[in-house]
Amino acid sequence: MPELPEVETVRDGLDRLVVGAVVRDAEVFRDYSVRRHDGGPAAFTDQLRGARIIGAARRGKYLWLPLAGTGPDGAPASALLAHLGMSGQLLVRDPAVAGEWAHPHRRVRLHLDGAPSGARYLDFVDQRTFGHLSVADLAPTPDGAPGGYGSPLAAVPEPVAHIARDLLDPALDRDRLVERIRRRRTGIKRALLDQTVTSGVGNIYADEALWRARVHYARATDAMTRPVVRRVLDAATEVMTEALGQGGTSFDALYVDVNGSSGYFSRSLAVYARAGEPCLRCGTPVRREEFMNRSSFTCPRCQPRPRHGRW
Repeated sequence: MPELPEVETVRDGLDRLVVGAVVRDAEVFRDYSVRRHDGGPAAFTDQLRGARIIGAARRGKYLWLPLAGTGPDGAPASALLAHLGMSGQLLVRDPAVAGEWAHPHRRVRLHLDGAPSGARYLDFVDQRTFGHLSVADLAPTPDGAPGGYGSPLAAVPEPVAHIARDLLDPALDRDRLVERIRRRRTGIKRALLDQTVTSGVGNIYADEALWRARVHYARATDAMTRPVVRRVLDAATEVMTEALGQGGTSFDALYVDVNGSSGYFSRSLAVYARAGEPCLRCGTPVRREEFMNRSSFTCPRCQPRPRHGRW
């Protein structure tokens, strides 16, 4: 599933290629891909026709495009909200080159006029169909800070209001986050994956961050000191920033950026998907264990399992 670096790579591409464009038309080829939109496909397309995209914002794994003039005072009151799920892609295409190009898993197409580089298609492609698009109302942020990375608007789509700020968000209160994690009675990896605690971290970057911090995924959060929690958060921030610089992590064709290009951070992974291979720090074979219906990868020497989950 795309995590923060992958979604941010897509957001950055949309910011450069579609902000300022007007949606001339919208086509829904699979109703399920707009299942979260009130009123279904017809209402989805009606709300988008004629709307101008004025930004590209992200919080954790969610991204949205605020739409101009949708409020009573002319201010943005709604946004095109996207969640990529496991395999969702937002691809920007040049109609002159693509023609009637149709990806076999294309679910939605927006016809854009006035994009920075001319007319464009914005296609939502989703092989496994866990992703979705909707036009959602914007709600003010409780703290008055921008709702997401990439937009100055102090508003967030209502379906995203329960999602916590992520580690790359300038408005994040890191001291408060440290205390929130320490008050929880759970394992540190479970806390990192809880999108209501801090968003954007998924299985890949949680494993990589914990390896960098030399912390086992089962270590109890309520027994961790502030410096250790901060070390884990700093490691997660560091690894996601590095991944972002390489366009994210691609293991197959299910994640690409808006131009269809893959990310290359998979070549830099230290433990994830490296079971049996030597730890890059100490040479001990990396171990794979089952965790929450997925896998966790650790170095048994660098990240020894705590007794009863506590150190």
